Amino acid sequence: MKEMSDSKVAIVTLGVMLSLFMSAIEMTVVATAMPTIVNQLGGLNRYSWVFSAYMVASTTTIPIYGKFSDTYGRKTIFLIAMALFLTGSMLSGQSHSMDQLICFRTLQGMGAGGLMPLSFIIIGDMFSFEERARMQGFFSGVWGFASIVGPLLGGFLVDKLSWRWVFYVNLLPGCLASILLLAGLREGNEKKAHPRIDYLGAVLLTSGVVVLLLSLFQLGTFSGLVLLISSAILFIALVVAERAAADPILPLTLFRERLFAVGIAHGILAGWVLFGSTSFVPLFVQLSLEKSATVAGSALTPQMLGWVFSSVIGTRLLLHYSYRTIVLVGMVLLTLGALFMSLVTTDTSIIRVMLNMVLMGVGMGLTVPAFMIAIQNSVDRNKLGTATATLQFSRVIGGALGVSVMGLILSVRLAANLKAAGVHPEVMSLQDLMKPFSTSAAAADATLRGALTGAVESVFVAALAAAVVGLVVTAFTPKGGIRRNG
Repeated sequence: MKEMSDSKVAIVTLGVMLSLFMSAIEMTVVATAMPTIVNQLGGLNRYSWVFSAYMVASTTTIPIYGKFSDTYGRKTIFLIAMALFLTGSMLSGQSHSMDQLICFRTLQGMGAGGLMPLSFIIIGDMFSFEERARMQGFFSGVWGFASIVGPLLGGFLVDKLSWRWVFYVNLLPGCLASILLLAGLREGNEKKAHPRIDYLGAVLLTSGVVVLLLSLFQLGTFSGLVLLISSAILFIALVVAERAAADPILPLTLFRERLFAVGIAHGILAGWVLFGSTSFVPLFVQLSLEKSATVAGSALTPQMLGWVFSSVIGTRLLLHYSYRTIVLVGMVLLTLGALFMSLVTTDTSIIRVMLNMVLMGVGMGLTVPAFMIAIQNSVDRNKLGTATATLQFSRVIGGALGVSVMGLILSVRLAANLKAAGVHPEVMSLQDLMKPFSTSAAAADATLRGALTGAVESVFVAALAAAVVGLVVTAFTPKGGIRRNG
């Protein structure tokens, strides 16, 4: 990348921060509006696919965007991703049926898969390690601000304007971010003159991830097992194809580097622990602790604040300590948070739950930026995009895996607990479980709360198991510091 003036750097940084904010806020804004959307469009039976389609599309495209940015340059690929995202946003706002919304959310997700990794890739290109460490507060602040503003903005738009504005609201910051990067970003002549695109690898990678995610959505069923086996076959074919490819979409040589391999394994396991746990904490708080939906949602806020604070401190500590030390401390804290969550009961206070989530947030805040900066600092410049995108990809896949497996555990354990309590699981839904807490006798309430709490406890035990394995894997992180000229 060409040397850029301070004003150009500031322009691009602002554009990247706008892009990060837009990506971070998207899920919470849409989630807030979904009850209203279903009420107007119908299609309750396809409710989850509004999120699943977006997640599948964004997840499968992350490594491809990383590789293409290494080949064609960051600016071109970023603008293509932004164009897809904004087009999908505009069309989603124009949807007149749930099927249309799912289709356009898929297009939106195809763009979103490039925005987040490319933002961090551009940051890695522009700034040295010391500069990234000093500026981490700004980038982490974007996440913290988005986590607080997202639900509030979504509620305001739905109440005062229309649910369609939760999609239209992306247009202004997206266009502004594109203009800023178009005006400010300057790239050198690092693009390959005649790039050889690994189309077979891209198709196999995309197909394998799509089939894997679809299998996770259907865990515990025969079709889910068939899809899981099919995804394994596709990934085996991907490995064979990448070994033969002249310029592979996913260079297998990266995995020979111990730091990169450990970082990917950590990403999968930490993503499992954090995103899996946060998906079920509001359920536990609302149904087992009998708190309001507002309190249940607020239980996650301390986690994000802990993540933001520790990521700022952790990147500064990288200037003085080995990244191995930082990530091990972070994983110990994440494991402790998971341990304490596995011990919750109906007598657990909401404050204790919040403190547990703070521990997990601090753990992620120490490990995630440390691994990213260390890996960006260690790989060749022509593989920086692929390495960064693959690292983020591992956390997304880990989160999807964790949510799916833990959801299956919840269903199995809840059915067993209800049956043991003399309630037929086949005629009892989660919505049914919510009603008795306010309308039935205290004894019935206690029975059902106990069944659900026991099931959720099993879910948190699964998160603890993943955290322990993640801690063991992280212990294999090689010793070393950051090259100061990186």
